[in-house]
Amino acid sequence: MEGFFILEVGRRIKQKRLEKRMTLQELADKSGVSKGLVSQIENGRSIPSLPVMLGIIQSLEVEVSAFFQGLSLLEPTVLLNRKGDYTAFEKEEAKGFNYKRIMMRNLPASTIDFALLELTPDSYREEVVTDAYEFVYIVKGQTQYLINEQVLELQEGDSIFFDGRLAHVPKNTSGENCLLLVVYFFAQSH
Repeated sequence: MEGFFILEVGRRIKQKRLEKRMTLQELADKSGVSKGLVSQIENGRSIPSLPVMLGIIQSLEVEVSAFFQGLSLLEPTVLLNRKGDYTAFEKEEAKGFNYKRIMMRNLPASTIDFALLELTPDSYREEVVTDAYEFVYIVKGQTQYLINEQVLELQEGDSIFFDGRLAHVPKNTSGENCLLLVVYFFAQSH
């Protein structure tokens, strides 16, 4: 299954869950899976097995044919995402790290994930590693990036590209919200 298809399945699951005013935990309990797995599926971070996907759809009391109506495995050639189409997601437990996925695509050699990261002035998280190369562009504000114990001061308009397998964390140094465009390049495993 391609990235677009998985993201759309996750988006539809979340949309139906919210329409039914169900919490993540309620859907997880009803479908017999963990709350974490449901969250990962909704955010396009996990590919569910067919039985799990069908169990979640049935737990939402939606006809399977209606759920998949209009959904194609073929990705469109030209993609347009409006600001209102961006979906919030959590990448790790952290305070003040508000991600919004702009677009995610699978390519023959990799998957590319585009995200906006808004850092509040009081944002905090420990250093992390990501199994991807990262490109970061500072859209607004200032940030200090700690990468493998190296401190880089970045201003609005600056960008960096690095191997996400190096321990890293951004820190907002502007005193107001800081906005970053983050592009993750994941290698495909064959």
